[in-house]
Amino acid sequence: MIVVIGATGSVGKETVRLLRAAGHDVTAVTRNPSGADFPDGVRVAGGDPSRPGTLSAVWQGAEAVLISPRAAGAAAAELLADAAAHGVRRVSVISAATIDYPAGEPRFVLGFRAVESAARNSGLAWTFLRCADFAANALAWAPQLRVTGLVRAAFPDAATSPIHHRDIAEVAVSALTGPDHDGQAYVLTGPASLTQRDKVALISEATGRRLTLVEAAPDEIRAQMIAQGLPEEMPDRLLGSLADYAREPGPTTDTVAKLLGRPALDFATWAAENSAAFLG
Repeated sequence: MIVVIGATGSVGKETVRLLRAAGHDVTAVTRNPSGADFPDGVRVAGGDPSRPGTLSAVWQGAEAVLISPRAAGAAAAELLADAAAHGVRRVSVISAATIDYPAGEPRFVLGFRAVESAARNSGLAWTFLRCADFAANALAWAPQLRVTGLVRAAFPDAATSPIHHRDIAEVAVSALTGPDHDGQAYVLTGPASLTQRDKVALISEATGRRLTLVEAAPDEIRAQMIAQGLPEEMPDRLLGSLADYAREPGPTTDTVAKLLGRPALDFATWAAENSAAFLG
């Protein structure tokens, strides 16, 4: 049995799907089990990773667990200690490339480091998947692009190598189901460095619509995000990283290709798969 915490996120959901397709027993943990949609045979468990006591029942028969710092947060050490006490042997952590290539406010990097430290000290065999920004983050632009055909964004020339969630999930499945990746920390990125302008251009090609990015001041974007009801952490996390990536592009690695034996999926592939989200 493999436990996936944060199972309704893009990486968690794809990991659940791939594990079931390979014949593994899976427990998908979510705060809202009534609204979950998973493949047949997946055990769905309600619980809050920030309160490990709500997850005690999920560890029975479990061998490995996938977690992310955003799901587990400060409770990661307690959560993993509980998992180890119930016989879990392996943990994979969805972490961040900013540990190796610092960008943004240091407090966010410290959060990822803290969960990695909890995994190292848990007694479980660990693997760290230090990811670049997700291609799926571009879905935040969808409401604007659907209605107006343009998106307002700060730091349009900030460049990263966005990674497809399927690539992360495939590496996670390999790490969760065998010992080959124990004790490894991988920096996972997409195959090419793209600016925010480049991403919008690729979405435009995928949709057949003329889409435009308009540069906006960081303070304007911050105010818009707060007005949408997002916590202040979100614009702080986003804008701090983009400011740094405008000065120096984020990393590009070939680790995905080496681990999976095929090229990493590019942003154009992701845009084609998700084009409907950007159509009015």
